[in-house]
Amino acid sequence: MWTSQAEGGFLVQFPELPGCLTEGDTLEEALANAAEALSGWLFVAVKENQDVPAPSVHHGRNDHRVEPDLDVTVPLLILWTRKKKGLTQDQMAEALGVSQQAYRKLEIPGKSNPRLKTLSRLCGALGLELELRPVG
Repeated sequence: MWTSQAEGGFLVQFPELPGCLTEGDTLEEALANAAEALSGWLFVAVKENQDVPAPSVHHGRNDHRVEPDLDVTVPLLILWTRKKKGLTQDQMAEALGVSQQAYRKLEIPGKSNPRLKTLSRLCGALGLELELRPVG
């Protein structure tokens, strides 16, 4: 959610994520900074084992979709989907035929870098669809 500031510029904040906010001189700059702030906030929250809420959708005039970096998005999607299905990391590790430590890395931003084959197996185990398609 963004607001214009009296002294100029724009403030972007994520109400569900305490302390996650940023600003910019233009709305475009503020939204670009917001993606970086969101990625950083999520990265730290997951590394510190904090509960990270699933994204919510707002439909106000001052609401814009802001997505974190892909290296944060993929591990969080894996984490949220596993928890939603009521599975443990041990159960997922067993389903993939890897150690629990190896599986845990897949849920940590900055440590998760699955190969396509692993990502495909993960999607199968979690009931996700992996889709690659051309842009445009």
